[in-house]
Amino acid sequence: MAASGSSSARSSLFIQLSPSRSAKLSFTIQLLLTLLWVIWAAMLAFSDKTGGDSFLFYAFFGLAVAFLIYVILQNTSVFGFQSYIEVTPEYLVRKHGIFRPKHIVAIPNIQAVHITPLALRVTEKDDTQTYFDLKQIRKRRDKEKIKSKVRDLASEYSFELTEAERSR
Repeated sequence: MAASGSSSARSSLFIQLSPSRSAKLSFTIQLLLTLLWVIWAAMLAFSDKTGGDSFLFYAFFGLAVAFLIYVILQNTSVFGFQSYIEVTPEYLVRKHGIFRPKHIVAIPNIQAVHITPLALRVTEKDDTQTYFDLKQIRKRRDKEKIKSKVRDLASEYSFELTEAERSR
């Protein structure tokens, strides 16, 4: 039994995504703005001599620190990979960040896959479509690994596979 599990583990493909590449503001800008917010809130909270509104300043400071933690967790791998695409013989998984849900597509439920240079569009047998954005993958080699793995699965499970022509 262990041998089949280990062969399944070897045949799975796990590619980390860059979540900050899809953000409207880059990670560096988010981090700088958040640090400015924390510094400003700390100055307000800890330099208040009147004491009247200090509770609001401490709440503002707490929110700034919480948002700083959120930005760091969402864009770095502090607790491991949080944004990834995983391809196994049983399923395809797309996860975009620590606070977002996984999108799982079982391989036997796949009706068709359309491969473009920067995306995979998976159509399930119940006509549900799932879009796997490959723009967030840093290395071209990793994009090709995912595409070749999907091609192999298409021949093994005989679902329809179409590819967009490359324009060069």
